[in-house]
Amino acid sequence: MKNKKITNLIYLLALPLILVACGENADTTKQAEIMSSRQKIVTSYKAEKKQVDQQKDDNDSLESEIERIQSDNTSTEEDIDRLTEELSSLTKTNAASTTTTTAKAPATTSKAPSTTPATSTAATLANLNYGTEQEITVDQNNPNFSNSELSTAKGAWETYNDLDGLNRAVDANALLNQTLMPTEKRTGLTWDPTGWKNKRTAHGWLYNRSHLIGFQLSGENNNPKNLITGTQSLNNPLMLSHEMDVATYLKASSAHYVRYEVKPIYRGNELVARGVQMRAQSIGDNQIHFNLYIFNIEDGYQINYGDGSSVAK
Repeated sequence: MKNKKITNLIYLLALPLILVACGENADTTKQAEIMSSRQKIVTSYKAEKKQVDQQKDDNDSLESEIERIQSDNTSTEEDIDRLTEELSSLTKTNAASTTTTTAKAPATTSKAPSTTPATSTAATLANLNYGTEQEITVDQNNPNFSNSELSTAKGAWETYNDLDGLNRAVDANALLNQTLMPTEKRTGLTWDPTGWKNKRTAHGWLYNRSHLIGFQLSGENNNPKNLITGTQSLNNPLMLSHEMDVATYLKASSAHYVRYEVKPIYRGNELVARGVQMRAQSIGDNQIHFNLYIFNIEDGYQINYGDGSSVAK
Protein backbone atom coordinates (compact mmCIF):
# COMPACT_ATOMS: atom_id res chain seq x y z
CA MET A 1 0.00 0.00 0.00
CA LYS A 2 2.84 2.28 0.90
CA ASN A 3 4.61 1.45 -2.38
CA LYS A 4 1.49 2.30 -4.38
CA LYS A 5 1.24 5.69 -2.73
CA ILE A 6 4.86 6.36 -3.52
CA THR A 7 4.29 5.40 -7.16
CA ASN A 8 1.31 7.71 -7.41
CA LEU A 9 3.24 10.50 -5.84
CA ILE A 10 6.12 10.07 -8.32
CA TYR A 11 3.61 10.07 -11.20
CA LEU A 12 2.02 13.26 -9.94
CA LEU A 13 5.39 14.90 -9.58
CA ALA A 14 6.50 13.75 -13.05
CA LEU A 15 3.23 14.67 -14.82
CA PRO A 16 4.06 18.37 -15.31
CA LEU A 17 7.39 17.41 -16.83
CA ILE A 18 5.69 14.92 -19.17
CA LEU A 19 3.17 17.56 -20.25
CA VAL A 20 5.95 20.07 -20.91
CA ALA A 21 7.86 17.51 -23.00
CA CYS A 22 4.76 16.70 -25.03
CA GLY A 23 4.18 20.38 -25.64
CA GLU A 24 7.74 20.83 -26.79
CA ASN A 25 7.42 17.89 -29.19
CA ALA A 26 4.21 19.38 -30.62
CA ASP A 27 5.88 22.74 -31.04
CA THR A 28 8.84 21.10 -32.75
CA THR A 29 6.56 19.27 -35.20
CA LYS A 30 4.64 22.45 -35.90
CA GLN A 31 7.87 24.36 -36.46
CA ALA A 32 9.04 21.68 -38.87
CA GLU A 33 5.82 21.93 -40.82
CA ILE A 34 6.15 25.70 -40.98
CA MET A 35 9.77 25.47 -42.17
CA SER A 36 8.79 22.91 -44.79
CA SER A 37 6.01 25.17 -46.10
CA ARG A 38 8.37 28.11 -46.19
CA GLN A 39 10.93 26.09 -48.13
CA LYS A 40 8.30 25.06 -50.67
CA ILE A 41 7.24 28.70 -51.10
CA VAL A 42 10.86 29.82 -51.54
CA THR A 43 11.54 27.04 -54.08
CA SER A 44 8.38 27.90 -56.03
CA TYR A 45 9.26 31.60 -55.96
CA LYS A 46 12.77 30.95 -57.22
CA ALA A 47 11.46 28.78 -60.06
CA GLU A 48 8.88 31.37 -61.10
CA LYS A 49 11.46 34.18 -60.86
CA LYS A 50 13.86 32.19 -63.04
CA GLN A 51 11.11 31.68 -65.61
CA VAL A 52 10.22 35.38 -65.56
CA ASP A 53 13.90 36.34 -65.91
CA GLN A 54 14.26 33.93 -68.83
CA GLN A 55 11.16 35.37 -70.48
CA LYS A 56 12.59 38.86 -70.01
CA ASP A 57 15.88 37.77 -71.59
CA ASP A 58 13.95 36.23 -74.49
CA ASN A 59 11.97 39.45 -74.93
CA ASP A 60 15.17 41.49 -74.87
CA SER A 61 16.72 39.18 -77.48
CA LEU A 62 13.59 39.42 -79.62
CA GLU A 63 13.60 43.20 -79.44
CA SER A 64 17.29 43.24 -80.38
CA GLU A 65 16.57 40.95 -83.33
CA ILE A 66 13.71 43.17 -84.48
CA GLU A 67 15.96 46.22 -84.26
CA ARG A 68 18.66 44.38 -86.26
CA ILE A 69 16.19 43.35 -88.95
CA GLN A 70 14.84 46.88 -89.18
CA SER A 71 18.39 48.15 -89.44
CA ASP A 72 19.18 45.57 -92.14
CA ASN A 73 16.05 46.56 -94.07
CA THR A 74 17.04 50.20 -93.89
CA SER A 75 20.52 49.33 -95.08
CA THR A 76 19.07 47.24 -97.92
CA GLU A 77 16.84 50.09 -99.05
CA GLU A 78 19.80 52.45 -98.90
CA ASP A 79 21.89 49.96 -100.88
CA ILE A 80 19.17 49.70 -103.53
CA ASP A 81 18.98 53.48 -103.82
CA ARG A 82 22.77 53.70 -104.02
CA LEU A 83 23.02 50.98 -106.67
CA THR A 84 20.25 52.62 -108.71
CA GLU A 85 22.14 55.90 -108.67
CA GLU A 86 25.38 54.13 -109.63
CA LEU A 87 23.62 52.30 -112.48
CA SER A 88 22.20 55.58 -113.78
CA SER A 89 25.66 57.17 -113.55
CA LEU A 90 27.25 54.23 -115.36
CA THR A 91 24.62 54.39 -118.10
CA LYS A 92 25.39 58.06 -118.71
CA THR A 93 29.13 57.37 -118.63
CA ASN A 94 28.79 54.53 -121.11
CA ALA A 95 26.68 56.71 -123.39
CA ALA A 96 29.27 59.48 -123.23
CA SER A 97 32.08 57.06 -124.05
CA THR A 98 30.10 55.79 -127.04
CA THR A 99 30.02 59.27 -128.60
CA THR A 100 33.74 59.92 -127.95
CA THR A 101 35.73 58.47 -130.86
CA THR A 102 39.15 59.74 -129.81
CA ALA A 103 39.14 58.25 -126.31
CA LYS A 104 41.79 55.61 -125.70
CA ALA A 105 40.42 52.19 -124.91
CA PRO A 106 41.28 51.14 -121.35
CA ALA A 107 43.73 48.30 -120.92
CA THR A 108 41.94 45.10 -120.04
CA THR A 109 42.51 41.38 -119.97
CA SER A 110 38.81 40.45 -120.00
CA LYS A 111 37.25 38.70 -122.96
CA ALA A 112 35.75 41.03 -125.57
CA PRO A 113 31.96 40.79 -126.02
CA SER A 114 30.87 38.30 -128.64
CA THR A 115 29.64 39.86 -131.86
CA THR A 116 28.25 38.79 -135.23
CA PRO A 117 29.53 39.88 -138.63
CA ALA A 118 28.36 43.23 -140.02
CA THR A 119 25.00 43.49 -141.81
CA SER A 120 23.61 40.45 -140.01
CA THR A 121 20.23 39.26 -141.21
CA ALA A 122 17.50 37.30 -139.44
CA ALA A 123 18.60 34.18 -141.35
CA THR A 124 22.18 34.63 -140.12
CA LEU A 125 21.02 34.93 -136.53
CA ALA A 126 18.66 31.96 -136.89
CA ASN A 127 21.58 29.73 -137.85
CA LEU A 128 23.64 30.69 -134.81
CA ASN A 129 24.01 28.12 -132.06
CA TYR A 130 24.39 29.03 -128.41
CA GLY A 131 27.95 28.75 -127.18
CA THR A 132 28.94 30.35 -123.88
CA GLU A 133 27.44 33.87 -124.13
CA GLN A 134 23.66 34.15 -123.90
CA GLU A 135 23.78 37.77 -125.12
CA ILE A 136 25.92 38.93 -128.06
CA THR A 137 26.21 42.21 -129.96
CA VAL A 138 25.12 42.49 -133.57
CA ASP A 139 26.81 44.68 -136.24
CA GLN A 140 29.29 46.08 -133.71
CA ASN A 141 26.34 47.14 -131.55
CA ASN A 142 25.11 49.68 -134.15
CA PRO A 143 21.30 49.69 -134.45
CA ASN A 144 21.53 51.00 -138.06
CA PHE A 145 18.18 52.80 -138.23
CA SER A 146 17.75 55.06 -141.27
CA ASN A 147 17.12 58.79 -140.90
CA SER A 148 13.47 58.30 -141.86
CA GLU A 149 13.11 55.59 -139.19
CA LEU A 150 14.42 58.04 -136.59
CA SER A 151 11.99 60.83 -137.51
CA THR A 152 9.81 62.23 -134.72
CA ALA A 153 7.54 64.13 -137.12
CA LYS A 154 4.56 61.90 -136.30
CA GLY A 155 5.25 61.77 -132.56
CA ALA A 156 5.32 58.54 -130.60
CA TRP A 157 3.92 55.42 -132.25
CA GLU A 158 4.01 51.62 -132.05
CA THR A 159 3.22 48.86 -134.57
CA TYR A 160 2.98 45.09 -134.26
CA ASN A 161 3.14 42.83 -137.29
CA ASP A 162 0.31 40.36 -137.80
CA LEU A 163 0.84 36.79 -136.63
CA ASP A 164 2.33 34.61 -139.37
CA GLY A 165 0.85 31.42 -140.80
CA LEU A 166 2.03 29.45 -137.78
CA ASN A 167 0.38 31.94 -135.39
CA ARG A 168 3.77 33.29 -134.30
CA ALA A 169 4.52 36.88 -133.26
CA VAL A 170 7.11 38.15 -135.74
CA ASP A 171 8.11 41.81 -135.16
CA ALA A 172 7.38 44.87 -133.03
CA ASN A 173 8.47 48.47 -133.73
CA ALA A 174 7.98 51.74 -131.91
CA LEU A 175 9.08 55.31 -131.43
CA LEU A 176 8.89 55.30 -127.66
CA ASN A 177 8.05 58.29 -125.50
CA GLN A 178 6.45 58.92 -122.11
CA THR A 179 3.07 59.24 -123.83
CA LEU A 180 3.05 55.50 -124.62
CA MET A 181 3.95 54.38 -121.10
CA PRO A 182 1.13 52.79 -119.05
CA THR A 183 -0.90 54.72 -116.50
CA GLU A 184 -2.72 51.66 -115.12
CA LYS A 185 -1.47 48.53 -113.41
CA ARG A 186 -0.74 45.48 -115.53
CA THR A 187 -3.31 42.67 -115.54
CA GLY A 188 -2.68 38.94 -115.79
CA LEU A 189 -1.71 37.38 -119.12
CA THR A 190 -4.04 34.81 -120.67
CA TRP A 191 -2.70 34.38 -124.21
CA ASP A 192 -0.57 31.27 -124.78
CA PRO A 193 2.04 31.96 -127.49
CA THR A 194 3.21 29.23 -129.84
CA GLY A 195 5.25 26.47 -128.20
CA TRP A 196 3.79 27.18 -124.77
CA LYS A 197 4.61 23.94 -122.94
CA ASN A 198 5.61 25.31 -119.60
CA LYS A 199 6.95 23.38 -116.61
CA ARG A 200 8.18 24.07 -113.11
CA THR A 201 11.89 24.29 -112.46
CA ALA A 202 14.02 24.68 -109.36
CA HIS A 203 13.84 28.47 -109.75
CA GLY A 204 10.19 28.81 -110.76
CA TRP A 205 9.02 28.22 -114.33
CA LEU A 206 10.92 27.37 -117.51
CA TYR A 207 8.99 29.82 -119.70
CA ASN A 208 7.57 33.32 -119.43
CA ARG A 209 5.05 34.95 -121.74
CA SER A 210 7.66 37.39 -122.99
CA HIS A 211 6.63 40.77 -124.37
CA LEU A 212 8.56 41.92 -127.42
CA ILE A 213 8.08 45.54 -126.35
CA GLY A 214 7.87 45.54 -122.58
CA PHE A 215 4.64 46.60 -120.89
CA GLN A 216 6.38 49.38 -118.98
CA LEU A 217 7.42 50.97 -122.30
CA SER A 218 4.23 50.59 -124.33
CA GLY A 219 1.30 49.66 -122.10
CA GLU A 220 0.70 46.66 -124.40
CA ASN A 221 -0.10 43.60 -122.32
CA ASN A 222 -2.30 40.76 -123.58
CA ASN A 223 -1.56 41.42 -127.25
CA PRO A 224 -0.83 38.13 -129.11
CA LYS A 225 1.26 40.07 -131.66
CA ASN A 226 3.56 41.14 -128.82
CA LEU A 227 4.04 37.85 -126.96
CA ILE A 228 6.39 34.91 -127.47
CA THR A 229 7.41 31.87 -125.46
CA GLY A 230 10.64 32.97 -123.80
CA THR A 231 12.79 31.35 -121.16
CA GLN A 232 12.99 32.93 -117.75
CA SER A 233 16.60 34.02 -118.28
CA LEU A 234 15.78 35.55 -121.66
CA ASN A 235 12.95 37.57 -120.17
CA ASN A 236 14.54 38.43 -116.85
CA PRO A 237 17.23 39.57 -116.39
CA LEU A 238 18.46 39.98 -119.97
CA MET A 239 15.59 41.65 -121.88
CA LEU A 240 14.39 43.39 -118.73
CA SER A 241 17.75 45.05 -118.05
CA HIS A 242 17.69 46.80 -121.44
CA GLU A 243 14.03 47.74 -121.02
CA MET A 244 14.87 49.32 -117.67
CA ASP A 245 17.62 51.42 -119.28
CA VAL A 246 15.18 52.65 -121.91
CA ALA A 247 12.45 53.33 -119.32
CA THR A 248 14.88 55.33 -117.15
CA TYR A 249 15.87 57.44 -120.16
CA LEU A 250 12.24 58.09 -121.17
CA LYS A 251 11.18 59.03 -117.64
CA ALA A 252 13.99 61.61 -117.42
CA SER A 253 12.26 63.94 -119.87
CA SER A 254 9.01 64.15 -121.84
CA ALA A 255 11.16 65.28 -124.79
CA HIS A 256 13.05 61.99 -124.92
CA TYR A 257 12.32 59.55 -127.75
CA VAL A 258 13.77 56.10 -128.48
CA ARG A 259 13.46 54.22 -131.76
CA TYR A 260 12.96 50.61 -130.77
CA GLU A 261 12.56 47.23 -132.44
CA VAL A 262 12.36 43.69 -131.06
CA LYS A 263 12.28 40.77 -133.50
CA PRO A 264 11.96 37.11 -132.50
CA ILE A 265 14.27 34.92 -134.58
CA TYR A 266 12.86 31.54 -135.63
CA ARG A 267 14.64 28.71 -137.41
CA GLY A 268 12.37 27.47 -140.18
CA ASN A 269 8.91 26.48 -138.94
CA GLU A 270 9.86 26.06 -135.30
CA LEU A 271 7.25 27.36 -132.86
CA VAL A 272 9.70 28.69 -130.26
CA ALA A 273 12.11 31.46 -131.20
CA ARG A 274 15.82 30.67 -131.05
CA GLY A 275 16.34 34.15 -129.65
CA VAL A 276 15.37 37.82 -129.99
CA GLN A 277 17.14 40.72 -131.65
CA MET A 278 16.79 44.06 -129.87
CA ARG A 279 17.69 47.38 -131.52
CA ALA A 280 17.38 50.79 -129.89
CA GLN A 281 18.53 54.34 -130.55
CA SER A 282 17.71 57.47 -128.54
CA ILE A 283 16.90 60.50 -130.70
CA GLY A 284 19.40 63.34 -130.56
CA ASP A 285 22.01 61.51 -128.48
CA ASN A 286 23.55 58.09 -127.91
CA GLN A 287 22.49 57.49 -124.34
CA ILE A 288 20.47 54.55 -125.67
CA HIS A 289 22.37 52.81 -128.45
CA PHE A 290 22.45 49.04 -128.96
CA ASN A 291 21.92 46.17 -131.35
CA LEU A 292 22.05 42.77 -129.69
CA TYR A 293 20.85 39.21 -129.86
CA ILE A 294 19.78 37.12 -126.86
CA PHE A 295 19.61 33.34 -127.12
CA ASN A 296 16.36 31.83 -125.90
CA ILE A 297 17.95 29.17 -123.69
CA GLU A 298 17.73 28.10 -120.06
CA ASP A 299 20.62 26.58 -118.17
CA GLY A 300 19.98 22.95 -117.27
CA TYR A 301 17.29 22.33 -119.92
CA GLN A 302 17.29 21.03 -123.49
CA ILE A 303 14.52 22.79 -125.45
CA ASN A 304 12.80 21.36 -128.50
CA TYR A 305 12.22 24.59 -130.43
CA GLY A 306 9.94 22.75 -132.85
CA ASP A 307 7.11 22.37 -130.32
CA GLY A 308 8.30 23.87 -127.01
CA SER A 309 8.77 20.60 -125.14
CA SER A 310 11.87 20.26 -122.96
CA VAL A 311 13.90 17.87 -120.83
CA ALA A 312 16.27 18.50 -117.96
CA LYS A 313 19.91 17.94 -118.88
